[in-house]
Amino acid sequence: MTPVVKAPPRSGADLFDAGSPSAGSRGRGAFSLAGLDAALRVTVESAAALLVLAEIAILFAGVVSRYLVHRPLIWSDELASILFLWLAMLGAVIAFQRGEHMRMTALVSRASPRLRAMLECFAISAALGFLLLVLEPSIDYAANEVFIVTPALEIKNVWRAAALPVGCTLMIVVAVLRLIRFGDAGAAVGSLALVALTMAGMWLLKPAFAELGNLNLVIFFVVLVAALVFAAVPIAFAFGLATFSYLALTTRMPLLVVVGRMDEGMSHLILLAVPLFVFLGLLIEMTGMARAMVRFLASLLGHVRGGLSYVLIGAMYLVSGISGSKAADMAAVAPVLFPEMQKRGAKPGDLVALLSATGAQTETIPPSLVLITIGSVTGVSISALFTGGLLPGLVLAVMLCFVVWRRYRNEDLSGVVKASRSEIGKSLLIALPALALPFIIRAAVSQGIATATEVSTIGIVYAVLAGLLIYRQFDWARLKPMLVDTACLSGAILLIIGAATGMAWGLTQSGFSRSLAALMTGLPGGAVTFMIVSALAFIVLGSVLEGIPAIVLFGPLLFPIAQAVGIHEVHYAMVVILAMGMGLFAPPFGVGYYAACAIGRVNPDEGMKAIWGYMLALFIGLVVVAAIPWISTGFL
Repeated sequence: MTPVVKAPPRSGADLFDAGSPSAGSRGRGAFSLAGLDAALRVTVESAAALLVLAEIAILFAGVVSRYLVHRPLIWSDELASILFLWLAMLGAVIAFQRGEHMRMTALVSRASPRLRAMLECFAISAALGFLLLVLEPSIDYAANEVFIVTPALEIKNVWRAAALPVGCTLMIVVAVLRLIRFGDAGAAVGSLALVALTMAGMWLLKPAFAELGNLNLVIFFVVLVAALVFAAVPIAFAFGLATFSYLALTTRMPLLVVVGRMDEGMSHLILLAVPLFVFLGLLIEMTGMARAMVRFLASLLGHVRGGLSYVLIGAMYLVSGISGSKAADMAAVAPVLFPEMQKRGAKPGDLVALLSATGAQTETIPPSLVLITIGSVTGVSISALFTGGLLPGLVLAVMLCFVVWRRYRNEDLSGVVKASRSEIGKSLLIALPALALPFIIRAAVSQGIATATEVSTIGIVYAVLAGLLIYRQFDWARLKPMLVDTACLSGAILLIIGAATGMAWGLTQSGFSRSLAALMTGLPGGAVTFMIVSALAFIVLGSVLEGIPAIVLFGPLLFPIAQAVGIHEVHYAMVVILAMGMGLFAPPFGVGYYAACAIGRVNPDEGMKAIWGYMLALFIGLVVVAAIPWISTGFL
């Protein structure tokens, strides 16, 4: 989740200004375009919601058939994979319609209204340029898949691959509609002209690029990516533009090969856990399960100085074991605790600072989306990552608790009443079904009942039954919006993974990975220096690129090097994930920090000072985890 910069109010220069001489005709045009946009939105959102439901049903049926009936459905994974690519692309369309693709807005948010409008239009125009570049190769890629027949269902694979050109076409329509309806005429035309002229100029310079050799890596993958990211172009489109530009202008590689790599990156079946765990996180908030857990912890520790801060740390640890999504974790915990904490005198800035710190602390708690992603792109066992991630998160929790103790050791609790044993027992009884869910999820994976992808469906069915039968809190009206939100967030994440996979492949083909391996393995100090450099690099990458793009782009390059210098892959994964989390949740660039501020409804400036103590504690914890491999590998 990233803060989204809203387009400024439409001015007299708007294409549909009602005060212009042709206001009537333009008003009718605006109405028809608004109707087209609304119809497209309803159609895509309904289809995406149905796809999420279908994936849940297919995977859960596979678990039941294999484990209970002992008759595996040989077609379930294949059908789930086919539908998954459609879900990813339609989710990306929804995220584009809503302006919710992950991007860096730190600079744009400080720009003047006029410059902000121009940058908004430029971001849309740059995304449109990428989509136009990728459309023809995606059509060719889908056409080639007509000759491939799936083994179980025996249908042509074009039914699956067609999701790519269809999704690109829909996003092109969305981009055009957004430029027409929300950007003023000058900004829209100017941004389109700038993108077109830049692309034409780069094409004319193609002979010059051919002579630059490896300097092109810096031009396209450093300068161009940085310029696009800091201009608030969504990260997925920035990666895609850099990769396609590099290959088109400096190599003879067919672009449909890159489309194939993007397809492979964003439709890996392991990644189907992303939308399912996102939906599970929304479910536990809607059914009251998260609230029940938090209230139980509050009854235990609410009378202790800083007690509710300890509850916040513990609740994030527990909830992270269910949802896998940091945004969902924070949204489930903050509204329950913040009002009472503020009544006790806690400052809003301190609260949002601690919330951000716990977001970084719990990045390794299974089923973290980052764990699932890193397993899919590096080949590290998801089960091993799930096991290895629990103790590092606990180490960082202890470090945060020490800061809380220091800050709140003189807290006035004169007006706080200690909960009685009966109250604690009652809250425990109410919370037991919710507290059991993380253990059910982990047991299902460790006992072989379900895979890391399928286990989320067990959690979803459990949460639905608990909401209906135990907590009696299930809002059917929220179900479709939750499904759509799931598709939206998942599409934004998966498009980044696809684009970053294509970029990583392009870097590998250029020989960059071999050069990086030679450089990193040649560092003095061996494994220790490599670990230090990796941790510092991922702190920076986490703040600039966000977590998942950083992991997808550099994970496949660095993990083989880590193994070559003798570092256990799970230990290395824990260090880079925690380092990335620190960057993601640290101001001024970490977008996770701004997400926490948005969820807590706190001005970001208020938490800037308070967060650095927590970040220091996290850094010390990171050093401990890096220095002691047993913390990550002791229970494998």
